[in-house]
Amino acid sequence: MFDILVYLFESYIHADACPASDQLARKLSAAGFEDEEINEALDWLAGLRRVTETSLPCISPTAGSIRIYADEELAHLSQECRGFIAFLEAANVLDAAQRELIVERAMALGDFNITLNRLKVIVLMVLWQQEQAVDGLIIDELLTGDDEDWQPVLH
Repeated sequence: MFDILVYLFESYIHADACPASDQLARKLSAAGFEDEEINEALDWLAGLRRVTETSLPCISPTAGSIRIYADEELAHLSQECRGFIAFLEAANVLDAAQRELIVERAMALGDFNITLNRLKVIVLMVLWQQEQAVDGLIIDELLTGDDEDWQPVLH
């Protein structure tokens, strides 16, 4: 599924340029992705769109405030993942609303083991869906890593 998400980012510079789900599924199948992975990726993206459209604006945190994670979130997101989210927020790459979208989309993966590289793809897709301008160095950081569980395949 994560390879498909990276493929979409690379293939469609803007999320709005992405074709409708049926046509996209055919294109992904023609590109060699398996049906189960395609369905998972399309469902996850539909959830991202739905959450993005329906989420209410967050109140901006005040200086010195911190995000407290629920027990379920702590179990699903490693300290490394939570630290990376905090780093991106401190570097002004993410705002509080985007952080919450990232956490929600990570939690929506259920059984998937959320490694740092997988979290990076989630971050990338949230920013892509919102058509957020992202510095090239941040893009490089989001597309690279040394995680043994999963490496993005650049097409």
